[in-house]
Amino acid sequence: MSLLRLLALRLATTAATLVLLAVTCLALLRAVPGGPFDQEKLAPPEVQAALAARYRLDQPFWVQAGDYLGGALRGDLGPSFQYADYSVTELLAAALPITLWLGGLAALLALALATAIGGLAAGWPGGPRLASLAGLLALAMPKFVLAPLLVLLFALSLRWLPSAGFGWDTPATWVLPVLSLALPQAALLLRVLVENLQAALASPPCIAALARGYGRARVVWRHALPLAAAQSLGFLGPVLVALLTGSAIVETVFAIPGLGRTLVGAALNRDYTLLLGAVLCVALIVAAINLVVDLLQWGLDPRVRG
Repeated sequence: MSLLRLLALRLATTAATLVLLAVTCLALLRAVPGGPFDQEKLAPPEVQAALAARYRLDQPFWVQAGDYLGGALRGDLGPSFQYADYSVTELLAAALPITLWLGGLAALLALALATAIGGLAAGWPGGPRLASLAGLLALAMPKFVLAPLLVLLFALSLRWLPSAGFGWDTPATWVLPVLSLALPQAALLLRVLVENLQAALASPPCIAALARGYGRARVVWRHALPLAAAQSLGFLGPVLVALLTGSAIVETVFAIPGLGRTLVGAALNRDYTLLLGAVLCVALIVAAINLVVDLLQWGLDPRVRG
């Protein structure tokens, strides 16, 4: 498949997916009992009618959907129901960099841990089995359990790190959230990488290198690891998406004002416009991640180009 055809196909499917997602979310939000102004139930009926008219909630569904899609194409995601002084775009612009920063650091840490441990484990006979077992144990612990345990150990018991909050100028607040995000995904990458390393070591190039007298460690790092990394690239997309979706739990535990916590708060407060904007933002990031992974596979794997 040519690069231009791949890009055109991905962009077309992404646009169609976003439109379908927006319409589906609007339909589901409209079907859910209650509304964003339930707390105003004691207000006179004329006040409730004025609020509905202000936010065009009294319009038919297809009118609301058309208005929203037209505004989204212009970059206007509408006003927030919960935060009347801010637009959805302003709230997402404040929350998104935090989530991307923490997710980027967690992705780098997960890749570094998986590569280092997998390469070291493949260098001696019993290493792959032990690494796979350690990865399985790490995967068995969900983020909503891991994050409080890290807080209990490093913040409350040892008092090395803050237990909550986020500050751009305070790197100590990044450590526990990044660890909570990175460790489960590092375990997943480790298991995949170890399996592919074992397969790469059994390939003719690595067998020939060992037959020439090269040490096992040199063969692992210089020959097997590039082959295994190319084979493991397909798992990079799900790992990055898991880092993004897992941020909702981690940001809630650590009280971080990121995209995940914004999405959860919007759902609890029935802030329809903010919730829909956050969902579309997450969908757009997921589409971008998949596109980048596809481009990497196209560049590294000749089978994809063929």
